[in-house]
Amino acid sequence: MKHLIILFILLNVHWAAVAQWDTSVIRLNKIGADGILLNKGWKFQAGDNPDWARPEFNDKSWHPIDPTKDIYDLPQLWKGIGWLRLHFFVDSAVTGSLAMEIQQSGASEIYLNGKLLRRFGVVSTNPNTIKAFSPNRPFSLTNSRNTEQVLAVRYILQPRIKYSTHFGQQNTGLSIKVNTIENGNYQYPIQIYEAETNMFRVGVFAILAILYLSFYLFNRTQKVNLLFSVYACIQAIDWMKFLLSKSLQYVQSLFWINNLSLALQVLSFLAMITAIYRLLGQKRGWIFYSLIALGIISIPMGALFYGWGWTIFGLLFTNLVNIEITRIALKAVRSHKKGAWIIAAGGISYLLLWSLVTLQWYGIFEGFGVDTFTFAFISIPVAVSIYLGYNFAETYRSLQQKLAEVETLSKEKQQILEAQKETLERQVTQRTAELKHSLEELKATQAQLVQSEKMASLGELTAGIAHEIQNPLNFVNNFSDVNQELLAELKDEADKGNIAGVKAIANDVIDNEEKINHHGKRADAIVKGMLQHSRTNTGKKEPTDINALTDEYLRLSYHGLRAKDKTFNANIETHFDDAIGEINAIPQDIGRVILNLITNAFYAVTEKKKQTTNSYEPTVSVTTKLLSSPSGDGGKVEIKVADNGNGISQKVLDKIFQPFFTTKPTGQGTGLGLSLSYDIVKAHGGELKVETKEGVGTKFFFNIPIDNVDYNRPNLKI
Repeated sequence: MKHLIILFILLNVHWAAVAQWDTSVIRLNKIGADGILLNKGWKFQAGDNPDWARPEFNDKSWHPIDPTKDIYDLPQLWKGIGWLRLHFFVDSAVTGSLAMEIQQSGASEIYLNGKLLRRFGVVSTNPNTIKAFSPNRPFSLTNSRNTEQVLAVRYILQPRIKYSTHFGQQNTGLSIKVNTIENGNYQYPIQIYEAETNMFRVGVFAILAILYLSFYLFNRTQKVNLLFSVYACIQAIDWMKFLLSKSLQYVQSLFWINNLSLALQVLSFLAMITAIYRLLGQKRGWIFYSLIALGIISIPMGALFYGWGWTIFGLLFTNLVNIEITRIALKAVRSHKKGAWIIAAGGISYLLLWSLVTLQWYGIFEGFGVDTFTFAFISIPVAVSIYLGYNFAETYRSLQQKLAEVETLSKEKQQILEAQKETLERQVTQRTAELKHSLEELKATQAQLVQSEKMASLGELTAGIAHEIQNPLNFVNNFSDVNQELLAELKDEADKGNIAGVKAIANDVIDNEEKINHHGKRADAIVKGMLQHSRTNTGKKEPTDINALTDEYLRLSYHGLRAKDKTFNANIETHFDDAIGEINAIPQDIGRVILNLITNAFYAVTEKKKQTTNSYEPTVSVTTKLLSSPSGDGGKVEIKVADNGNGISQKVLDKIFQPFFTTKPTGQGTGLGLSLSYDIVKAHGGELKVETKEGVGTKFFFNIPIDNVDYNRPNLKI
């Protein structure tokens, strides 16, 4: 009995406490077709406490709030995380399952009687992770009847993002609407209808864009069709944004999407009015340029001024553009412009339909169950399409009429031509006989002239041969050889696109009598080089001191260049590996490779010295090195020749081992040195490689195996 008394006292205390903090409870006893908007009875408290989700929490001291207002009218929401609570009561008269539809400008966590129902976005104490998200679909709401329930919302606005009210968009803090799932409103006919409408708009403008573009491609002189195509294409792209429902649910993207859409709309309207001015042949004056200025100004106005900034475009610019289109169309009608009445009708249709849209906007007129906005929006573009079709039909009829006239004139001209033809045939017959006689006389005279010319030419040729036969036969043969080699080089230079080289060689051919001695020596060098390039190697390998051989050809090359040019000078660096000793090789062939690489290095540093005025020091480095072999077959010897010249460009680098390719001026190189060197090293079982950097220098290095190479293979071309 004692325990019952204590329990009774505790219950009384509990209900007394509940009575103290119990305030107005929203009663849901009748839900209409549009549902019930929960905009009353809410309380708000800044801060974050998980206990605030519990239904028994005392929220008596919390502040009343209407969260459905614009976020800029709710300064308490900008202070960080806050909680909203609502006490409501669902009457037993409400049948069916309930659903809840939410629109918000922030991120939220929805709790019902202390139980988490949904998370929309990311609510966090870290400002960098907060994500505002506004769902566009309702979710089911499981609750009890005839009992008081508590809806708690943990809420925060995403920092550092911008908001816009473009195209009538609302930025409510938190809007929750309750309805029954069975109600047709939650079968999403509105959302489906809007999606279908947007698809219809995209389809219409895409078709118009293709149509206008086709008109332009078939007749490029009509650039007005290209402007209409640009207008329709931009419209199709812009309306596609409403199909990206997921992107539109993230609040931070709405500002940029809306302003991009506004800019696209401005561009499309400017393209359309420009095209219609040109189509109707109207002169552009201050009204046209004022509209362009207004359109350009409306873009930053929409981004900078919250609330009313977008109306500069949405209500002022668009309507003025369409009014101006209607005005110039009516003006063209008065000027008896064919088909202008079609565009004028489209403009008038727009004005009438837009008036209905405005009345619907303010709830004065409910409409006829059709999308008056879409029909208003496409009235002028469709009118333009009809005008183009009408214009095409008129052009076709005009062409048919002109074709009939041409056919009539053609018959008359045909009769005249028949009469003239008979006259001409008689004249032609007469003149032909006269020409035939004249031709016979001409042929006889021509035969005499040809015979005389032959005799004269034969006399000159005989005199020339008699004069040339007096020269030595060797002179004639050398002259023929030099022309053949020069023309071969001319072909090579032409294939490489070296116009300067082609001209130089061509001048050599023209002046070959004056320079026959110089080019005879050049032909001799090329022929010898070719013979060396193709001859069969009969050399024998023998013990060879690579270091001594390299040093010998280095000194030989240096003193040879000094003998030709007393001003030549270069620093020489040698790094010889004493571990190499003597190896079996063909000294004449390896020496030829070393000599060629060193000579090229000296040439490279000399050329750079001529081009450089600073304290540049030409330097050539020669290195030998014994390379060990992983397979243990005796290893390889590497010889490297490096210079600090100008380096080799990538374009030239791909061709340096090709026969007859040279970067030296005409007459200074045959283009066979590196090609021969490459073949010699390859025949020895080695590799010849190059490393270069433009403006820094070049390194040529080759290696040959010490053993396991048969240098006595027959028919080995080097």
